[in-house]
Amino acid sequence: MTLRLAFMGSPAFALPPLEALLAAGHEIACVYSQPPRPAGRGKHERPTPIAAFAAERGLEVRTPKTLKHAEEQQAFADLKLDAAVVVAYGLILPKPILEAPRLGPFNLHASLLPRWRGAAPIQRAIMAGDPVTGVQVMRMEEGLDTGPILASVETPISPEDNSATLHDRLSRLGAALLVETLQKIERGAAHETPQSDEGVTYAHKITPAETRIDWTRPAREVDGRIRGLSPAPGAWFELDGARVKALHSRLEPGAGAPGEALDDALLIACGEGAVRLLRVQKEGRAPLDAEAFLRGAPVPAGSRLTSAN
Repeated sequence: MTLRLAFMGSPAFALPPLEALLAAGHEIACVYSQPPRPAGRGKHERPTPIAAFAAERGLEVRTPKTLKHAEEQQAFADLKLDAAVVVAYGLILPKPILEAPRLGPFNLHASLLPRWRGAAPIQRAIMAGDPVTGVQVMRMEEGLDTGPILASVETPISPEDNSATLHDRLSRLGAALLVETLQKIERGAAHETPQSDEGVTYAHKITPAETRIDWTRPAREVDGRIRGLSPAPGAWFELDGARVKALHSRLEPGAGAPGEALDDALLIACGEGAVRLLRVQKEGRAPLDAEAFLRGAPVPAGSRLTSAN
């Protein structure tokens, strides 16, 4: 049996779940997404990836700035939904919205709750050095990511992962999990497990101050920050007065003054241990592997990369 759904999402992370719901034959009565925003050099308004995809598929798209107004809530209720599916939407759902669908609203969240509730769970998991993460389907409540869990799938975080690779893997895993869980919900076979009150952490939005690398921190923290913020917004340092993003790294043995190049191939000392920079991007230039970057901008042993203030 197919369900009549509203899909509420904005970024590319939500695309595989929406595609999976369509492929499973569910009726998407309406797609909600954040309003278009200025983007690119010309600052022309650009729809979100979800809004653009939905429009191409001929689905109704709504992009309200808020769902707090009574007319928006009535328009949502008038859809006569079986369920609402929320994937990285970005707007708070007021109580009338939460209560409107027959079966309820369900959220696909990219962490193992209650760890990393909030806006940036993928980046925070890598930055914290978590060995494993996952995606979960939960029933939505008025609190921030506090609802009971209906289904989970885990995946290890490898030393090669950055926020992009983990983002794509979790999105694919979440798409399959969402379709499977909705089938169970429709049959009345889904079981809900309340979240633990222990182990709660919050994945706050990344701030600009966090993107500057502090070489005085332990190498494991520096490596996690580099990979967690790659490819965007990117962790950065200064070299000869120019800003350079570090886009990929790995831990290696080494010791020296924080920010000191320990060889001619971007092995950089941290407060404890060292990281090898594998891919970098000078401001205004394209990303380059370390070898190609060093041909144009050598960083000999003994050079110092500027640390955070």
